[in-house]
Amino acid sequence: MRHPLHPALVHFPIACWSLASAADLASLYIGQPAWWLAGVLMTIGLACAIPAMIAGFVELMRLPEDSAAIKDVNRHMTMVMAAFSLYMASLLMRVESMTLHAPDTIAVALSLAGFVCLGIAGWLGGKLVYGHRLGAD
Repeated sequence: MRHPLHPALVHFPIACWSLASAADLASLYIGQPAWWLAGVLMTIGLACAIPAMIAGFVELMRLPEDSAAIKDVNRHMTMVMAAFSLYMASLLMRVESMTLHAPDTIAVALSLAGFVCLGIAGWLGGKLVYGHRLGAD
C-alpha cells in the first residue's frame, strides 16, 4: 500500500479526545450529560488509538535508522503515548463497577493535560509530514 495507514486512522482518536476534553470543561456548567459524554468519548478514543498507534509503529519500522526525522518521530510517539496514558488514567478515575461517575478535579486535569500532549503530538505529526516529507512519495 503506497498510502500510509497511520494518517487515515489518527482522526478518530484526535476527534474523540478533543471533544472529551471540551465536554469535561462543559461539565463544569452543564453537569451529568457533559461528563457522561466525555467518558464515552474517551473510551471510543482509546479504542481507536490502538490501531492508529500500531499503524504508526509499523511505519516507524520502515524508517531508516539514519533518518533526519527520527528525533521528531520519537518525540511524536512519546507525546501520543503520554496523551493515551493521561486519557486512560482520567477514564479509570471516573469508572466504578463498569459505570461512569462524575469526574473529580484530578480526572478533569488529566483530561486537559492529555489534550495538551495531543496538541503537541499533532504539531509534531504535521512536522513529520510537511517538514520531513514522511509518507509523501
